[in-house]
Amino acid sequence: MKQKIIKVLQFITNPRFLLCFGLGWIITNGWSYILFALGMALDIGWMKAVAGAYLAFLWLPISPEKIATCAIAIALLRWLFPNDQKTLAVLRDILNKAKAAVRSKKEQHQAKKAEKAALEEPRPEETPNAQTPAEETQPAPEIEPEQPM
Repeated sequence: MKQKIIKVLQFITNPRFLLCFGLGWIITNGWSYILFALGMALDIGWMKAVAGAYLAFLWLPISPEKIATCAIAIALLRWLFPNDQKTLAVLRDILNKAKAAVRSKKEQHQAKKAEKAALEEPRPEETPNAQTPAEETQPAPEIEPEQPM
């Protein structure tokens, strides 16, 4: 556990990642704080309204900006620092672990679903409209087409 914490802290406190995270934060959130400050300082109503509305959205629990900020930071890290193999290796490791976790959850879900379907499968003797084996093998009666007049 201690090793995981140290690895995560090293990843987060990497100066290259911090730079990219700062740029990602400015792209997703920072512009609205700057715009709001300018609107307040210069008394421009539309700036205050736009920035205030976006800031209100950011503080909602359903706001996806944190996910977007991290995604932008990772994309910037890969774009600006393609030779930083240590940080990119940590990202690949995290991605592979996430994929493995999702894959195992899917397998567990499918196993539960199959188990539930096997338990709920009706038996022929229990179904009210079940046909007897003799009825199943009898051919359907043929209907002769009507002759045109």
